[in-house]
Amino acid sequence: MRKETIFEMTSPHRDAFRIMGYHFGNGKKTLAIVGAMRGDEVQQQYICAQLVNRLLLIEQQGGIMEGHSILVIPSCNPFSMNVNRRFWAMDSTDINRMFPGYAEGETTQRIAAAIFSALNGYQYGIQLASYYVPGDFVPHVRLLKTGYEDIETAHLFGMRYVTTYQPRPYDTTLLNYNWQLWGTKAFSIYAGHTDRIDFDRSDETIDAILRMMQRTDILRPLPLRTAFESTVLNESDLLHVKARHAGILRRLVTTNTPVTAGQSLAHIIDPYNGTILSDIKATGDGVVFFAHNRPVVLQNALLFKIHSLNSCTSP
Repeated sequence: MRKETIFEMTSPHRDAFRIMGYHFGNGKKTLAIVGAMRGDEVQQQYICAQLVNRLLLIEQQGGIMEGHSILVIPSCNPFSMNVNRRFWAMDSTDINRMFPGYAEGETTQRIAAAIFSALNGYQYGIQLASYYVPGDFVPHVRLLKTGYEDIETAHLFGMRYVTTYQPRPYDTTLLNYNWQLWGTKAFSIYAGHTDRIDFDRSDETIDAILRMMQRTDILRPLPLRTAFESTVLNESDLLHVKARHAGILRRLVTTNTPVTAGQSLAHIIDPYNGTILSDIKATGDGVVFFAHNRPVVLQNALLFKIHSLNSCTSP
C-alpha cells in the first residue's frame, strides 16, 4: 500500500485539511473508489475504511492480479464531518456538485479539481453516494444515463438492484457524470444508510465491491456472500408516496418490505395534540425501495419509493 496526499489546505484554527488516497497493486489505472463526499456520509466512509483494511491484507497475500492499480479515497470532506455539517462548512456548497472542478476557483471547486485529477484515467470508478432526501434504501448500484453507462458491468456487483436515472441539467456537475464523459465506467453505490452505520449492509456492500473486482479479474478468488441476480429498474418507474401534511412521522414499514395497494405505510402525527393527521398508504403493490427516516416531515415531502413488480427487467 502507498499513501498519498491528494489535496492539502492549511487552516488558521485547526490541523490542515487533507484528502488522503491509498494505492494498492501496480500497473494500469484499473479502479478508483471514493467514499464520503459530504460531512454526514458516515456509512460511506466506514465502508471505504474497511476496504482499505481488506485490500491491504489481500495485497499482502498476493491477491491483487498483476498489472492492476487500485486507488481508494475514504473521505473528501473531513472538515464538514468534524463539525457535523453535510455540505462545506464555510458556505454550504456541495463538493459533489463541483466537478470536474476548477483549480483557480472557489474552495470546493479547487477540492473537486484535485480529486478529479487523481481519479482521471481509471478504467472503473465507484462512488459511495448518498441521496438528497434523508432516508434508507435497499442497497443498489445506480447509473446515470449519459450514453456511456455500463449496465453489464453493474450486474457484476451482485446487488439486489441496478437502477438507471436520466440526469437533469444540474446533474452534469456530479462526479459520476463527469467520470463517464472522461472515459471511466462509473458506478454509484447506495449502501442503505448515510448518517449511521449499518454493519450488515456495510458488509454486504463491501462484498459486492470485492465481487465486482474479482469478476473483472482485478482480484484473485475470495470467499464472499452469495450474490443476487440483479433486477434493473428505471427510477422514473418507481411509485412515489408523499406526505399530505407536515408533522411527526411514525413509520410502519422498512425498506425491502413487500406491500399491497392501500396498505398503511406510516402515520403523520399532529405535533400538538398527538392525533393522526394522515394515514400514508401504498399506491400500488410492490416492495419498499426507499423510506424517509427523519422524525419530522414537511407537507409534500417524499416519504417512500415503491418498486412495483410490473416495472422491472431482468438481465
